[in-house]
Amino acid sequence: MTKRIAIIGAGSWGTALAIIAARAGHEVTIWSRDPQVVHSINEERVNGRYLTSASIPDRVTATNNITAALDEASVVLLAAPSHAARELLTQMSPALDESAIIVSVSKGIEIETGKRISEIAKETVDASHPFVCLSGPSFAKEVVIGQPTAVVAASKDAIAARTVQADLSFENLRIYTNTDVVGTELGGSVKNVMAIAAGMTTGSGLGSNSVAALITRGLAEITRLARREGAQMETLMGLAGLGDLVLTCTGSLSRNRFVGEQLGKGISLDEISAGMNEVAEGIKTTLAVKQLADRAGLELPITNEVKAVLYDGKSVPDAVSELMSRPLREEV
Repeated sequence: MTKRIAIIGAGSWGTALAIIAARAGHEVTIWSRDPQVVHSINEERVNGRYLTSASIPDRVTATNNITAALDEASVVLLAAPSHAARELLTQMSPALDESAIIVSVSKGIEIETGKRISEIAKETVDASHPFVCLSGPSFAKEVVIGQPTAVVAASKDAIAARTVQADLSFENLRIYTNTDVVGTELGGSVKNVMAIAAGMTTGSGLGSNSVAALITRGLAEITRLARREGAQMETLMGLAGLGDLVLTCTGSLSRNRFVGEQLGKGISLDEISAGMNEVAEGIKTTLAVKQLADRAGLELPITNEVKAVLYDGKSVPDAVSELMSRPLREEV
């Protein structure tokens, strides 16, 4: 059944989801702050800034009017960086259709409060709107060229999760459902911190042994924090946890891994950020994860070292040395 779907945010992933939703037969409106992006989508059928190689179907219309984007939309995808989530959800709230489902595809945590997107939505949007977190191992470029991809739609509202599953599963994109919003959100957020660490490892010249150890111990940190927050172990071992972690730590398209690689080569964070077209969520999420861990009294050694490199001037070799010189202990 054809539906009206709104996508708030026209970055790579927002654009990819607009393309998939249109291919599935839906009418899609995508919102962007950037008038040049809006013009490029509407007139040239490409996003001239993000995902530039993908042709955008005629069923997709772009606008920089957020109220117009939400008009009669039954499913609304928030595809903006997490630091903009509160502002956008507040703007969106009065314009939402009364039965609209809110779907977050943002993979980050609000650094000022340590809150997940679902918690921000609870504070800014009427509780009558079901909330779904869509997350998992998914590079936008691979999705739009038809490579098989599997992700998770997590919601306390099973009907809402199944609705998103039915509306967006199409050909190469397969969506599973679960009820663990906490685990799905934290898995998708904290893995970006670990991806920066993995990039630092390869950028400083270390090999596969080191990356494998980093991913494994990174999963232990994600699990420690997420379980403390109420996540289910099955989620952390699934697509939104281990799956997304492996992809982001090893995939050449990972922005967060790229940041870490450049840091490992001795390039400053300011210089790296200045040369990037899109946000690497892990940079800010590192501060939020550190805040959550401190609040819960948890020790997250990899997160601590990434934070020290990003914000305290610590060198990557010193961070690696710190991790390797920690007291020996049992694995579990």
